[in-house]
Amino acid sequence: MSRVASTAAIREMFPALDRQQGGLPVAFFDGPGGTQVPRAVADAVADYLLHHNANTHWHYPTSAESDAMLWRARQLFADFMNGAPEEIVFGNNMTTITFHVARALAREWQAGDEVIVTEIDHHGNVAPWQAIAQERGVVLRWLPLDDARRELRLDLLPGLISPRTRLLAINAASNFLGTITDIPRATAVARSHAVLSYVDGVHYAPHQLPDVVALGCDFFACSAYKFHGPHVGVLWGRRELLDAIDAPRLLPAPQEAPERFETGTQNHEGIVGAGAAVEWLASLAGSDAPTRAALVETYRVLHDREMTLFDQLWRGLAGLPGVTCFGLAPEGHRTATIAFAVDGIGADVAAIQLATAGCFVSHGDFYATTIAERLGIDAEGVLRIGLACYSTADEVDRVVAGVAALAR
Repeated sequence: MSRVASTAAIREMFPALDRQQGGLPVAFFDGPGGTQVPRAVADAVADYLLHHNANTHWHYPTSAESDAMLWRARQLFADFMNGAPEEIVFGNNMTTITFHVARALAREWQAGDEVIVTEIDHHGNVAPWQAIAQERGVVLRWLPLDDARRELRLDLLPGLISPRTRLLAINAASNFLGTITDIPRATAVARSHAVLSYVDGVHYAPHQLPDVVALGCDFFACSAYKFHGPHVGVLWGRRELLDAIDAPRLLPAPQEAPERFETGTQNHEGIVGAGAAVEWLASLAGSDAPTRAALVETYRVLHDREMTLFDQLWRGLAGLPGVTCFGLAPEGHRTATIAFAVDGIGADVAAIQLATAGCFVSHGDFYATTIAERLGIDAEGVLRIGLACYSTADEVDRVVAGVAALAR
């Protein structure tokens, strides 16, 4: 029997869950935009700021303590990604990091070189490459979405690659459709043509434990605030690439990876808190196993719980008249996130009404603009519900009832 903490025990760790709205306990369904933070993570941030706050690489105790705590965060994310600490880069968020990497890579590209982007991606993994195309004459090629299957046409990927292709920018899991892409298949094609792969793992990492070795990618980016950490972005990159790429940097700044990719003074308290989020996830396994093994067990159990609730959520919403659900059914390879629309009701109006029932849901296109355009969806009419480790069956019943009231 698994020793992973129960949902009830996990909920006790989140002060945010004490919040009420209109006399009702709040059900936080906005996790795909940012999850709530456990007390242990907030305590780690506060402890750093109150007792260790300093800049790095100086010879006095708080500076040395900062160095050690930041290195510990790299070690924790190395376990999280199945990489090495020297391959972990921190930044503001995935989008900012991707703009930085795109500029660095493009310093060695020529006009006419090509980058493949996809129709399923969040624009955080599209706009940086579009900017490089405009600035340097790089050509973008688009890997299309299969309208019926709601997944990428990976069968078309080999035909998009030419001798001028330099990089494949691809999404591991869609924050709009919930689709999980077969990244090992895609990166194997890229590798066979000596093409680099940059994987957006922001929506993937909260639901599937990343394994950069199994994924076969060259870069993997995610954001800690999607899995119970502070607002910090994290990049894993192959060490040989981080050492070789001409990243924009100040002359006196460190020249060694990974710090050569971290411009200026970083958000030390956020990085420490992000590491604490990984440590907290591992602690849920309730064992003395190494961090990576504990994370594997935690993710296995939390995934099973999420998908059980998601089946309840999907069937509840899909059975309502006037409600259209987008993406794969629960049997598909997907995350526990659903985008849907209620006929005749704007998403902002619907979100306000659901909030009065204590259900906090997201609305809009979630920066997955191309998907909305590709599917002919009015993004202003789309709502999104995401399940997290603190979600319960009672909360799912409540939000389904709230949507049913809107759909009448």
